Amino acid sequence: MQLVVARIGRAHGIKGEVTVEVRTDEPELRLGPGAVLTTDPASAGPLTIETGRVHSGRLLLRFEGVRDRTAAEALRNTLLIADVDPAALPEEPDEYYDHQLMDLDVVLADGTEVGRITEITHLPSQDLFIVERPDGTEVMIPFVEQIVTEIDLEAQRAVIDPPPGLIDDRAEIASARDDESGDDIENAGDAN
Repeated sequence: MQLVVARIGRAHGIKGEVTVEVRTDEPELRLGPGAVLTTDPASAGPLTIETGRVHSGRLLLRFEGVRDRTAAEALRNTLLIADVDPAALPEEPDEYYDHQLMDLDVVLADGTEVGRITEITHLPSQDLFIVERPDGTEVMIPFVEQIVTEIDLEAQRAVIDPPPGLIDDRAEIASARDDESGDDIENAGDAN
């Protein structure tokens, strides 16, 4: 199985290094020296990573055969793709590859069907499941432990415990005022 692990950004310096936007939770495994990656567009690769380092919080890579800024800049916006064994699992037990989560059925703890995961969006603060409901509408479910309580790959389902209003329109609305406080204001005016 092929997975996008990074996107090449701007050239850095004059010796062929490029910045990369990392799209994997395992950059040390997928983007280490010696890794051979296919590319999109295919005409840019395959690329073999020669060196990698972090500079000002950004990963910089140099590829074999890319020796100057012009060659590095020509790679800008190229996607780097790694071959991954579909049966392989991440090192941490509570981590999953996107392909493992795609098409899982999403259900409530009582078994009520919510829908099916059709997309996973990676945001800086958290990941989101895009879930297609049986009626064709979509709902976004934050992939956080408090909401997604169980991932069962064998049963091909994700169990969720959503807060009110996340998957339905029955949100609990808390009002800053309550009826009695209005009466107190009226009564205070009568005392004058």
